[in-house]
Amino acid sequence: MTPIIPATVIGSWSFPGWYAKFCADVARHPDSFGTDDRAEALGDAVRLAIDDQLRAGADIVTDGEMQRVDFNLGFYDFLEGLKPLPSARHWGAPAHDQRSRYVCVAPLAAPRGLGLVEEYRRLRQFTNAAVKVPVPGPFTLAGCIQVGEVYRNREAVTAALLPIVNYEMKKLAEAGVDFIQLDEPSFACHPQHPEQFLDIIERTVAGVKAKISMHMCFGNYRGRAVGWRSYAPLFPHLAKAKVQQLALEFANREMAEIELVKQISAPMEVAVGLVDVKNTWIEPPELVAQRLRQTLRYIEPERLHVTPDCGFSQTARFIAQKKLVSMVEGVKIVRRELGK
Repeated sequence: MTPIIPATVIGSWSFPGWYAKFCADVARHPDSFGTDDRAEALGDAVRLAIDDQLRAGADIVTDGEMQRVDFNLGFYDFLEGLKPLPSARHWGAPAHDQRSRYVCVAPLAAPRGLGLVEEYRRLRQFTNAAVKVPVPGPFTLAGCIQVGEVYRNREAVTAALLPIVNYEMKKLAEAGVDFIQLDEPSFACHPQHPEQFLDIIERTVAGVKAKISMHMCFGNYRGRAVGWRSYAPLFPHLAKAKVQQLALEFANREMAEIELVKQISAPMEVAVGLVDVKNTWIEPPELVAQRLRQTLRYIEPERLHVTPDCGFSQTARFIAQKKLVSMVEGVKIVRRELGK
């Protein structure tokens, strides 16, 4: 039975050091590793990610996105109709311009799917705990794709990706997933057309028989944000999205705009980010509890989950472990105060 105010992660977990080196070695020398070598390493990494989360006391876990590359970059390998572009900058401080880029050379297709059902089945090999499966949204996926001569603009690329994502979410639900997280951080960074955004979300989740949370942050590539960090331009529209939960970041903004939560009416839930993944400082449990009490001024506990601001993929593992423990302990403090 999931307790009140469940504590969970957003999606990704920090790669163990040995696994990060393994992934780099595979990319550099792919012929040195067979399919069994890769499957064994991936399975071990998933087991560790699950174990780290459960040891910390998380109530809902993920596979840590151990098969993925920087949140969404690995998904482009599943898409046909793309040609990779060379990076314009390799040296200097890391930033979003160093992410992989592609150009459309043919209509987009994913005849093999996006690999998410396989991820879920692997996750279930290692745990019977409550889980959720993160899925990158079509607008966010479109952000790394140039239109070429195939599409008019980013909106057209999004429209082409939308049925691919929708189909993958339906296949996840058919496989037994009852909690899916749709990751659409790009909407928070491009809030100019909220009505269009609501339409895209509605079509993306149409017919998916699962609880859906929508995660919207301001970017976390190499621990850096990419947009103006304000949800205000998206309200009140955001509260009308055809999902059952909104996952929003607040810790790295020192709880700015937390009052917006009161505009989110029941029965929609909120997963509130109370731990800053961009900071190496470990928040004490009492600070997490203080932030949670502040949140509870605007929403009842029955509609609340607690998460980090974003995934832990850009955070050193020993820091992620300590942060998640503190987050869980902070939630437990408030549960005791509520008599739960």
